[in-house]
Amino acid sequence: MKKFGILLLALAGSCAPTPPNGEMVAKEQAKFAELTAGKAAGAPMSCLPAWRRDDMVVVDDQTIAFRNVGSTVYVNHMQSPCSGIEHGRNTLVWKSTSANMCHGDIAEIFDTGARITVGSCVFGDFVPYEPVRG
Repeated sequence: MKKFGILLLALAGSCAPTPPNGEMVAKEQAKFAELTAGKAAGAPMSCLPAWRRDDMVVVDDQTIAFRNVGSTVYVNHMQSPCSGIEHGRNTLVWKSTSANMCHGDIAEIFDTGARITVGSCVFGDFVPYEPVRG
């Protein structure tokens, strides 16, 4: 019986997620800094009007930014990771009953090559980053 317990612990340990390496974290931080350079965070918004969905930028598997035609960037820290969203063939498919993207809406990660859903995640609040006027 002891051998079985040890085997289970070994298997559980092998399934533990590996922490991101320092190079990847630095790259994600640089991408976020570039998107928000010269901008200040505003009050979080629970919804983002659909017309502002133009230019989605994946910062990391839990942070997605939306740039509109103007200079405001809306950053969403997802409530759950969108694992695999950074893969080149994957895209985010948002499903909602309204024309707005809102806190709590579910987004699916769609593999455009295989044409299947490979995961899902949930939107958090949208934080606008607007240019600092000086």
